[in-house]
Amino acid sequence: MKVYTGDRIRNVAVVGHGASGKTSLVDALAFVAGSSTRHGSVPQGTALTDYTPDEIDRQYSISLALAHAEWNGVKINLIDTPGYLDFIGDALAGMSAADAALVVVGATSGVEVGTEKVWEYATERGLPRLFFLSLLDKDNADFEKVYRDIKDHLTAKVVPIEIPVGEGPDFHGIINLFSRKCHLYKKGTKTGEYDEVDIPPEYQERFDQYSKDLIETIATTSDDLLERYLGGEEITREEAIDAMKQGVAAGEICPLLCGSATLTYGIKALLSKLAELVPAPTERPPVVAERWGAATPVELTPADGSPFVAQVFKTVSEPHVGDVSFFRIHAGSVRNGAEVFNAPRSLSEKLNHLSIAQGRDRTEVPMLHVGDIGVVAKLKDTHTNDTLSTEASQVVLAKIPFPEPLTVLSIQVKQRGEEDKLSTGLHKLHEEDPTFHHRYDAELRQTLIGGRGERHLEIIVGRLERKFGVHAELGQPRIAYRETFKGKAEGQGRHRKQTGGRGQFGDCWIRIAPLPRGSGYEFEDKIKGGVIPSKYIPAVDKGIQEAAARGVTAGFPVVDFKAECYDGSYHDVDSSEQSFKMAGIMAFRHVAANAKPVLLEPILEVEVWTPEDNLGEVLGDLSSRRGQILGSERDGRLTKVRAYVPEAELYRYATQLHSMTHGRGGFHWSLSSYQEVPPDVTEKVREQRKQQLEEDNGR
Repeated sequence: MKVYTGDRIRNVAVVGHGASGKTSLVDALAFVAGSSTRHGSVPQGTALTDYTPDEIDRQYSISLALAHAEWNGVKINLIDTPGYLDFIGDALAGMSAADAALVVVGATSGVEVGTEKVWEYATERGLPRLFFLSLLDKDNADFEKVYRDIKDHLTAKVVPIEIPVGEGPDFHGIINLFSRKCHLYKKGTKTGEYDEVDIPPEYQERFDQYSKDLIETIATTSDDLLERYLGGEEITREEAIDAMKQGVAAGEICPLLCGSATLTYGIKALLSKLAELVPAPTERPPVVAERWGAATPVELTPADGSPFVAQVFKTVSEPHVGDVSFFRIHAGSVRNGAEVFNAPRSLSEKLNHLSIAQGRDRTEVPMLHVGDIGVVAKLKDTHTNDTLSTEASQVVLAKIPFPEPLTVLSIQVKQRGEEDKLSTGLHKLHEEDPTFHHRYDAELRQTLIGGRGERHLEIIVGRLERKFGVHAELGQPRIAYRETFKGKAEGQGRHRKQTGGRGQFGDCWIRIAPLPRGSGYEFEDKIKGGVIPSKYIPAVDKGIQEAAARGVTAGFPVVDFKAECYDGSYHDVDSSEQSFKMAGIMAFRHVAANAKPVLLEPILEVEVWTPEDNLGEVLGDLSSRRGQILGSERDGRLTKVRAYVPEAELYRYATQLHSMTHGRGGFHWSLSSYQEVPPDVTEKVREQRKQQLEEDNGR
């Protein structure tokens, strides 16, 4: 494998909605370029970058994957990213390693929710963007309609540089607006061979209009070109390409190309334009990092002579290999076997078997230059989002901002004895996918896992079984209810036990009163005259707290109350701390039932973003979940709704919101307060809690 310098590298994240043809396009680009020996197929399970069992079975991308195409002396690193929003974390990771985004839009479906999301992320990151209109050979393909769709919903800066000849089953050629020639593809071609002919007369008017739009767009990139254009001078192809490259880099022009990955039509032209228009890593602005421990800003010059700095943007766990790290070099170069430094973890790592990836295959290389994307296995303690630099420089890059989970479910093993394997597997899967979270909640006695959606978590369960031998099932998370009091009460707790030897004796009187919500627990010693020795008072307090943790009405911890110990008695011989602790427990149990105990539930403050067209349905759904609507306001293209909603009512809300808004909605929540549960709900919670405790005790 040839080693390329930074000026001969192009890093392109291939992004778009699920099923828009991204994986097929990456496969075709590598095959037509000759960098891959086989033209694979997603339906047949042979696509270059969809090679995991999950992806082959489901026929869509789940994780990002790497490929490359060598074309016209340039190495194009292709980062194939998932399109479905459950796996958006890998799309973000892929864009963090790229210098441009190729946004793939299906010619039959147009702009979809996934297209909008990746467009937003690419815009936020400041990536140059190109469009590829795919699937032109499919029934109902419509170039004009999708072009208008892109212009209306994504950007007015889109400009076609190709137009198709025929559409759907009749698609057989592409007119190149730069060369002013028509490429008619040879039927049955494997790598996109074509005959170059003049523009068909029936397409001349269409060509003239698009060509005029293209030249006008290019002319506006510089005063000199604009003056020449208005003066009637011709702009050469070389000048036009150079001007467009500058416009793409500045985000002022988004070229639109088209074709069919299955037929390999338009693939050679796309390869040429990626090589010509996408900025090289050495042409991108410097990345700002920090000196570890000093927070001193450092500008990373994208050149081989700079100190080495790279970021791990993806980790994959492979059987018999271990963790495999994908990294992008932002400054300097590195040789196979070199030692680098992970400053935050304060350790050296050796880059043995330095490689580049082509789908599942890896090829070892002697070195990698600035801007390239490499792969290395078995690093000691380096993970996704870590920066590798030199011990002298100790530079750290900003972390990739992975989104937080939207859906939380419980998980438990089906077979006893697999608990340890479950913990190990969950940890490894988080390493692979930072948008997946897990934790054990000791209070709820559940392991909880969080992800971007139910499909995301179902795939996690499948991977647990396949990769780690863990048979698990998902369930509804328990709710951390609380209990409190609405009234005051007082009473006695008397513990007396005689067993033949030294006995046990503790006697206390306590008062219980409610406190404002959020106050917690208070204890006050009101003993006078030494009726209970001071050394035993803390034991009474401890007993009350222990009893309160077990609840009154439904077995949930009691909060926001005050307890006073105001009277009691003791025995010179039989009294002890343990005796008074038991007395405190008994006193709480006797008194609590008379203090009007009530159940509290966690209330979340929820912010929901929805298209205006779906606002009524979203508001109605929140109300049906016992939500209290606080208001709504415009937030960019969406409307933001604020509401208080009980946590118990938000189970599977992400799935429902996705359905209501066709994937365009989103939400965020935070704990607001605890409020009293309505009487009709309280009884249901008591029954559920009783069953839960029986299940837990039976394990």
